[in-house]
Amino acid sequence: MKISLVILINLSIFFILIDGLKIQNHHHQHHLSLAQPLSLKYSNFQVKYFQQKVDHFSYSNNDTFEQRYIISTEHWKSPNGPIWFYAGNEGDIFTFANNTGFMWDNAKKFNAMIIFMEHRYYGESMPYGKKSMQNLSMAGYLTVEQALADYADFIVDIHMTINGARSSPVVIMGGSYGGMLAAWFRIKYPHLCVGALAASAPILQFPDIYDCEGYNRIATKDFTNYSPKCSESIRRSWSAIRRLAKTNDGRKFLSEQFQLCEEFPEQQVQTLIDWIANIWGTLPMIDYPNPADFLSKLPAYPIKVVCQYLTEPDSNDKQLIQSIAKAISVYTNYTGDTECNKINESNDRLGTNAWDFQACTEMVLPECSNGVDDMFEPEKWTFDEFSAGCRQKYGINSDRYKALIMFGGKHISHTATNIIFSNGLRDPWSAGGVLETLSDTLIAIKIPGACHHEDLRSQGPNDPKILLEAREQELQIIGDWLQSYYEQNQIEFKF
Repeated sequence: MKISLVILINLSIFFILIDGLKIQNHHHQHHLSLAQPLSLKYSNFQVKYFQQKVDHFSYSNNDTFEQRYIISTEHWKSPNGPIWFYAGNEGDIFTFANNTGFMWDNAKKFNAMIIFMEHRYYGESMPYGKKSMQNLSMAGYLTVEQALADYADFIVDIHMTINGARSSPVVIMGGSYGGMLAAWFRIKYPHLCVGALAASAPILQFPDIYDCEGYNRIATKDFTNYSPKCSESIRRSWSAIRRLAKTNDGRKFLSEQFQLCEEFPEQQVQTLIDWIANIWGTLPMIDYPNPADFLSKLPAYPIKVVCQYLTEPDSNDKQLIQSIAKAISVYTNYTGDTECNKINESNDRLGTNAWDFQACTEMVLPECSNGVDDMFEPEKWTFDEFSAGCRQKYGINSDRYKALIMFGGKHISHTATNIIFSNGLRDPWSAGGVLETLSDTLIAIKIPGACHHEDLRSQGPNDPKILLEAREQELQIIGDWLQSYYEQNQIEFKF
């Protein structure tokens, strides 16, 4: 099973061609059926490109690439106005800019410049173009350390090249993986930013310090809280799907009910189950109180709408699947525009190929289920099995402890300062988040009833009071960081 790096490079094994190999349970990957706009709903911004190093840590590769970023100076006050910098995560930067209204809504109040920078190997920021993920000699530069160094080099350049920005304090923000990057940037480069807002950042979701069932338990609870019959219907649907898939007529029925673009052979029933489980694992992230268009166009409280269809868990197989299919369509076809569903094809605007590689190398986030405390099929997770799958697919060994060694895991309070860790408690990713305040400057903000980095979204008419209060608390802390910076550096600046 072990494939050496030399053999892999010499043979130029193409990652994309073997993308069908299963490495892990993808219940809650945030990368499916993405109808994302590639334009920005906000105004008064520019899209620019920064010439970035491919390799920050050796002198053997002098290649560069164009890294995309969005910048708005509409409300920025020169000189020395603050810079709000979003650490781009695993996808097209327009996706995150469109869904981080917190920055756009509050920049005027702080006279802040806004920057969203795209993560290397995602969107248009591909170091080697379409060949970037073809082999390890090119894909090997997709690491957290390189991404953080990208942001560091860029911030230094902004200070040096934008008139009036030389002494502008930088606040790093991000959500989900971007939130992890924001926190880690503050830990790694504290001299380049005054603080970080890390929303829904599961920095503790790594092997040996995390219960791998945590995500699926919270996801299930979100459905159960609307109706126990809802989660029970989902729990019972897996065996119904497997029974129906044993016959040609049953597979035809399943294909029709789930509006699949083509029928599937019996050996691909797991693909169908993974596709459905992925949707159930995704919806709890985005069960927002206002209509949204993040991972899909959805109504307010989409799980509530889903559960209206799932009221009879004791139905026969076909009746149960008919209900499940109607519920699934809330995610896949709420607008009625979807002609059919391709369960073997991913929309890569959130970078499934690159993220799958990162999940194998250093972003090893365990996930499992037992089928009792959650509504998913039982699935174990062991590092050895996981790593073996990664070796088979990419010819690499998963790095079990890298993130913990590099950034501290549970021990960040020894050195880190000025980080806000915000978590919506209905967000399954909160299972791996920092939920308790660690020091006077490492603040945990728990938001009952909120979902995945909901505090970073624009204020909506249905936002609960506790969410509005969380945003205000974050703004107050950010204001304190900035005020302290200006006072310490004897800079006169008012916001």
